[in-house]
Amino acid sequence: METSRSQSFFLDVRSRELNGFKVRKRPYFGEFASDFKEIGAVAIEHDCIETPPLAVSFCKTSKNSHLFAVSDEDGCMNVFDSRKKFTSFASHHDNTEKARISEWTAHQNAIFDICWIKEDNNILTASGDQTIKVWDAQEKKCIGVLMGHKGSVKSVCSHPTNSGIFLEFYYLQKVFSFFEKQNCNVNCHCSSDLVVSGSRDGSFNIWDLRCNNSSKSRNSEVCIAPSAAVKGAHLSSQAKRIRRGKAASMSITSVLYLKDEVSIATAGAVNSVVKFWDTRNLKAHVTQACPYPKSSTVKERRLHGISSLSQDLNGVFLTASCMDNRIYLYNVLQLEKGPIQSFSGCQIESFYVKSAISPDADHILSGSSDGNAYIWQVNKPQVDPIMLKSHDGEVTAVDWCPSEAGKIATASDDFTVRIWNTQSSYCSSTRSPASIRRRVMAIPSAECRKLLMDEEIMDVTKTPGNSYNEVVHQTNSSNPIQMPIITTPDSQKKRSSSISDSTQLFEKTPEAASNSPSSVLNPPSSVKRRTIRDYFLVAP
Repeated sequence: METSRSQSFFLDVRSRELNGFKVRKRPYFGEFASDFKEIGAVAIEHDCIETPPLAVSFCKTSKNSHLFAVSDEDGCMNVFDSRKKFTSFASHHDNTEKARISEWTAHQNAIFDICWIKEDNNILTASGDQTIKVWDAQEKKCIGVLMGHKGSVKSVCSHPTNSGIFLEFYYLQKVFSFFEKQNCNVNCHCSSDLVVSGSRDGSFNIWDLRCNNSSKSRNSEVCIAPSAAVKGAHLSSQAKRIRRGKAASMSITSVLYLKDEVSIATAGAVNSVVKFWDTRNLKAHVTQACPYPKSSTVKERRLHGISSLSQDLNGVFLTASCMDNRIYLYNVLQLEKGPIQSFSGCQIESFYVKSAISPDADHILSGSSDGNAYIWQVNKPQVDPIMLKSHDGEVTAVDWCPSEAGKIATASDDFTVRIWNTQSSYCSSTRSPASIRRRVMAIPSAECRKLLMDEEIMDVTKTPGNSYNEVVHQTNSSNPIQMPIITTPDSQKKRSSSISDSTQLFEKTPEAASNSPSSVLNPPSSVKRRTIRDYFLVAP
């Protein structure tokens, strides 16, 4: 896979943030979303034997986002090129041979989930053989085996990329200043070395790919043990009373590493509760969210499990596909309010049916047991969803292309994966009014600092890619969903209000006064960023 450009990370950030260069806007398909068209379909087969696909995932980097991987029930992996021109008269088998980039047998059991990592150079495969394998996507070579689960691994998710770049703007300036004085060309390669996985054994594990033990598997593969494990994360009350509850009564079906970089969300087959955990203290979950009110009976809550979780690029919203045939939308900073909206119309009759929110949080895509795929507009939940008809079996895994707006993939039990897109002539080069995001610039000049203090600046909205000091507003007052206001914690508001005195702040901070790299790259405790745990922990 292609790697990202070698340009200095800090220089790139500085040119975009400090000099105020505009970031290229993502196209959107808003009003023309109903004009979806199937652009091609590939058959999932090996040696002329068809097999059901179980997971599909587009590459994450913009250079490789046209490539997508598919895993299947036989433990095989396929990588396809979605940009290949499919002719209307060609069969799905012909399209497979034309679009397939690579193919290999990854496991001797079903692969339930896959995840691209390390700038699309590696891919994780979670299997029914109770292991997760790390693959070199180009060489089709296994470079590590994650062993520790005692049941099928149902879900895997890597740590958010670009970890550690959410620094205060004035602190970031200090970093630039230090490396300029040292004439350093700093390159930052943010690798997804932390991984979380959920299993049918009822546990979720955290792995560090940088750590491995000396033991080798039978195929001389490097074995990696979990760094942390939480057992019985979603035990039902009934299973707690039974010495050995059935695996299905405690299975974890989906895990997410949230964008605050320390929190994890988990969901299971036992009920519709989503639990949130702080990786720094895994003794108990921090909080939880449930679509049913507290007044509902325990039996009602236990009737429906969750098949999948997803989050948008900014990590503000989280979706949960529930077995009550609804998809619930949560704001991760207002979990105590329950779901802010629900979407219905699809049929979720098995845990193989997944859903995914779009990177810009404008749309939700879901498979369905009725053989169709559905798309809802987040800001118009009362409008009937768009129905994508072509599959002849249950539509299971789905995914959004992160760089080509409107391009999606749907997998089905009819042994095909279909690629869809909006009409290219309808794709706009600007964002929809309901999803405009602009950056709060951190410009060091005195003039810009005065502008930053102006009250009108506080009304700007956020672009995907930034996820901390922002205010998100709904611009269309007619929308039924009131988009939540995301503000910084009080301690950071006070620091923002004293931007003009940032020079004095540097002098007062012992760490900042030092000229060592350690003082620059390790922020003082006074600027420590809050996480989801800080919002829900109650002081004793």
